[in-house]
Amino acid sequence: MIDPELLPFLAFWDAAWAAAPPVATIADRRARIESLAAGLRPALPDGLVEEERIAAHAGRSVRVRVFRRTGDTDAPCLVFLHGGGFVMGSPETHADIAIVIARDAGWTVVSVDYALAPERPFPAGFDDVGTALDWVRASAAGLGVRADAVAVGGDSAGGNLAAAICLARRGAPSAPVGQLLFYPAVDTGSSRPSYVENGDGPIITSAGVRGTWSTYCPDESLWRDPRVAPLLAPDHAGSPPAFVAVAEHDPLRDDGRAYADALRAAGVPVAFRPGTGLIHGHLRAMSYCAAARAELAAACDWLRILAPR
Repeated sequence: MIDPELLPFLAFWDAAWAAAPPVATIADRRARIESLAAGLRPALPDGLVEEERIAAHAGRSVRVRVFRRTGDTDAPCLVFLHGGGFVMGSPETHADIAIVIARDAGWTVVSVDYALAPERPFPAGFDDVGTALDWVRASAAGLGVRADAVAVGGDSAGGNLAAAICLARRGAPSAPVGQLLFYPAVDTGSSRPSYVENGDGPIITSAGVRGTWSTYCPDESLWRDPRVAPLLAPDHAGSPPAFVAVAEHDPLRDDGRAYADALRAAGVPVAFRPGTGLIHGHLRAMSYCAAARAELAAACDWLRILAPR
């Protein structure tokens, strides 16, 4: 059963999207998600600062927003990657998540405005994540963060990018120290039971997930590349510790669970959250649902253990 506290949120969400044009363009959808998120965003708490920066490294650059405690000089840092099906979303749409992490975990959050499909399909977004990660390490002193305590995290499509960069950087000096994954999209297939059980959503559908992969990575010959489908990597050994949170009523549920299992089988420490009663995108509903707030609180607890202040 879906958590009853989520029902008012779903009514709000469905009504907002029902008001969209009958044939909404990607630009329409992007504008709507920005507007919806602005209405859900809390005020920036006292003691936190937010600023926009350009993360430039090795000839590439990407816009980021930085959320941090005032006066911090040696904070751990989370490079955060927003969800949105690889086609929409921004640091602004996920500012509420960044604010809670900065406030409650005490980590500086660098939220990345990575390239979106279809204009810039894979590997553009993945490459932007690498640029942001390298910039954070190179700029650690100026950012007031610890170069030896940089993790990555994200939700949905952002969880995909976080898992993918962790696999790609294994064994490198720039390897993240941890990965924070909320209902991640980690497999281009759709054969697990949750795709049938939750095929019609809410929030996302199984058919929509399949279409998302085609938009993000039009070249299907790359669909088994671990940079696209992290679950399909032949080996997950050497990945950093992971926090993996899924949602019971989500087509992606079993993919996320399978990813947690694959990491554990490779000897990677995993904190797993089954998301009982929750839906895909439940962090969007934190202002409505205590269980959704508890999931992010658990993530903050995990981050504090991963790199104590």
